[in-house]
Order: sequence, then structure tokens, then C-alpha cells
Amino acid sequence: MMCVGMFMAILDVQVVATSLPTIQGALGIARDKISWIQTAYLIAEVIAIPLTGFLTRLLTMRWLFVVTISVFTAASIGCAASTSFSMLMVWRVVQGFSGGTLIPAVFTAVFLLFPPRLQGIATTIGGVLAVLAPTVGPIVGGWITETYTWHWLFLINVVPGIGAALGAVWLLPVEKPMLGEARSLDVVSIAGMAVALAALEIALKEAPDRGWLSPTVIGLLIVSVVAGVAFARRTLGRRRPVVELRTLTDPMFAVGSLLSFVLGIGLFGSVYMMPVFLGFARGHEALEIGEIMLVTGIAQLATAPLAVALERRMGARLLTTAGFALFAIGLGLSAFQTPETDFAGMFWPQVIRGVAIMFCLLPPTRLALGHLDAAAVPDASGLFNLMRNLGGAIGIALIDSIIYGRAPGHAQAIVHRLMAGDVATAKFVGIPLRLFAERAPGPIDAVTQSILEPMVNRAAFVAAMNDAWAVVAILTLAALLSIPFARQRKRSSRP
Repeated sequence: MMCVGMFMAILDVQVVATSLPTIQGALGIARDKISWIQTAYLIAEVIAIPLTGFLTRLLTMRWLFVVTISVFTAASIGCAASTSFSMLMVWRVVQGFSGGTLIPAVFTAVFLLFPPRLQGIATTIGGVLAVLAPTVGPIVGGWITETYTWHWLFLINVVPGIGAALGAVWLLPVEKPMLGEARSLDVVSIAGMAVALAALEIALKEAPDRGWLSPTVIGLLIVSVVAGVAFARRTLGRRRPVVELRTLTDPMFAVGSLLSFVLGIGLFGSVYMMPVFLGFARGHEALEIGEIMLVTGIAQLATAPLAVALERRMGARLLTTAGFALFAIGLGLSAFQTPETDFAGMFWPQVIRGVAIMFCLLPPTRLALGHLDAAAVPDASGLFNLMRNLGGAIGIALIDSIIYGRAPGHAQAIVHRLMAGDVATAKFVGIPLRLFAERAPGPIDAVTQSILEPMVNRAAFVAAMNDAWAVVAILTLAALLSIPFARQRKRSSRP
């Protein structure tokens, strides 16, 4: 039941992404405002994730899940019933905040409700759903929009949400709420954390359009740093903090969190770049894009049993090393795409990434959380999952900066090489080689230029995307350097 709630929360972002133009037209939203439908959800989600530990102690795992899945379901109905941009924004914030607690709650339950011999299977189920949702999201969203209306992007949450809430009341263990925790609630710390994370998310969103050195982005980053430092100092100085940052002093948890951050860059980045490439470079519709991207999800599901079996027999650090190395290879292979690359050219990179993802998620999760005391797991799980979401947000902003920053330079370089008679460049752009060889020397006439300009721009866009793929692959490979610092410690006793 808890995995259903987590899957809904992650899937919601992806299914909405494919239908933003439809929602824009239906509600009359300005084009430069439409991305806030996603940004509002993500900001609220990122703020909620670190609070999961405090809310778990306050309400207990059982009632926290029941309350949040119920609010998420009600907010989904509110989104579907929205008749204006402002109304939709309010419900998306509520939906994002409630959805943010559903994700770490699942991984908390893995290490609190299951004995060590079953934790691998439980982590696999949660991990498969966590990484499968971004993969199947585009095809689900495209199919819903083409078959029904955009309202059903939100209404699909209603029946599973009600079922998950009822199932949780029946199945999750009964615990005594610690309502006294409310008296220790540090409102100032929460405000500082919210300002820091919100300013960071907004800065990352605005950076690709305004530029990293624009006054707005720099101002937001300064606000984020100042608020974050103030939050950290106040939190570390309290006996019962809202978020237990001291867990980061544990080397295994710190390394696991770093790996989660890098996985967020690669996972969310690849799921973002593929639809962009297939939509803009290849001209595919939302449903076609989803069908192509299903390869990764199928590979994940096929690998899951093997990942569980190997995790029981091999060390977490060795499997993590293999997983991130394989994931880097899968990302790197996509750095050689051409404007004509389609399903066949994307097949094996997707398969490799799909196989690797389970080894990038399961062993690092155990590395970070498996050795902690039971009381520390809820807070630690929130921080661990926060790092993956932050990695995704920062990764997408970095990818946008690379793509839209380097594309003009690639276009100029392509034109210069074409003028010099470079056959390989002409082949990459898609110019028939016979016509290119017969071209008379000298400047290009206006008619030829009008024909070549869209082809050159598309080729430059693909070349810039290849740069982004390469950077993400290098960052993933560099994460391997942190694994030796994950020192094994004696497992803490559990109640």
C-alpha cells in the first residue's frame, strides 16, 4: 500500500509533463508561466521530504501515511476541478507537499517493519517502483491525454489513493503518537529550510533562461545559501532538531547520500533528455516517446530479481561500484547520437541503464540506512531521498544550461566546417553527399541557406545534447571515487 502511494507521487510529475501544452490551452495560461505547474509541485515536495522524520515521530508511520495519502488524493481532485491557473497552483502545492512525505516513508518502512533477511526484497519493490514511475510516466500521460482529457491525469490517483489509505489503516502496525513532539517544533528552522530549498529550486529553474550570472539567479542563490547556513547552525545547536543533520557525519550515510544525489542527476536527467531529443529532433508525439522509453522500464523489471539475489551474496560497495560504472557507460553511449538516431540507436544504451539502475539504488540504500539505529532511520531516509530529488533538479538545470548554451556555438562550428567542405559534418547534418560534393565553392546563396538553416540548427541541438549526456556520464563515473570512504561499521542492535 505504501509503495502505491510513493508510485503515485513520483508518477504525477511525469504524466503531467507530457500534457503541459494541453493544460495551457485549456486554462488559458501564458506560455512563460506553464512550467510553474511542475515547479510548484517540486518545491513543495522538496520542502516536505526532510520533515518526514519529525512527522513520523509526531503521528506514527501509520497515521502519517493515511493522512498524507488522503490529502494527496483530495488535492488530485482539486487539480482536476481547477478552472484557473491560480487555483491549479494552490492544489499543486498541496499535492506536492503531501506527496513529498510518501517517498521517504516507504524506505523508512523497509528498515523498520522488515527483518534483515527480507529488507533486500522490500527495498527492491520500492526501488523498482521509484525508478519505474519516471520511465512509464510519459507513455501513461500521453495515452491519457490522447484518449480522454487532461483532467484524468489527476483523477487516476483517486481510486488507488483511497485503496492505499484503507489498506494502511488495516495493515500498518498501531503505534502510540508522540504528540508532545509538537511542542518542540522549531518553526524558525522550518522557515529557514523552506526558504533555502525554495530559493534553490527557483534559481535552478530560472538559470537556463536568465543565465547563471543574472542578478535574479545570483540573488536567489545567495538567499538560499544564507538561509541554509542559518538553518544548519540553528538545527545543529538544538537537542531535538526538526531534521537530524548529524547523521551526515556517519561516513556510510554521507557516501550513500552523495551517491543518491548523483543518481538523481543521471536518472532524472536521462528521463528528461530522451523526450526532449525525441520531441524536438525526431518530431515524435507523446505516446510514441513513451513507447520508446519503455525499454528502460522493462530492463529494470527484468533485472530486479538478479539484483536481490546478488545483494544477498555480495557486498554493497562492490555492487554499487558495478552499478554506477555500468550506468555511466549507458549514459556515455547516448553521447554519440545523430539527428537520425531513433529507437534502434537508443535501444542498447537504455538496456544498459535499465540494468544498472537497480544496482545504483538498492546497494546504496542499504549502505546509507541499513546500519542505522531504528530511531535514526526516519530522519535519515528523508535526507537520503532529498538528495536524489535535489540531484535531479540540479541535473536538469545543468543539462538545460549545456544544451541551450552550447547549441549556438555548435551551429557556427558546423557552418564553418560545411564551408570548408567537411564530408563528415555534411553527413551528420543530413545533407545528401552527392549534392554536397557538387556544390560550387564560395558563399551559400539565400535559397540554399534557408534550406540548410533548420538542418544545421537541429544538428547543433543534437551535438549540444551529446555534450550534456557526456557531462552526466562523467559525473556518474566520478561518484565511484567516494565509495572507498564508506567504512563498514558494526550493525546497531534493533528492537
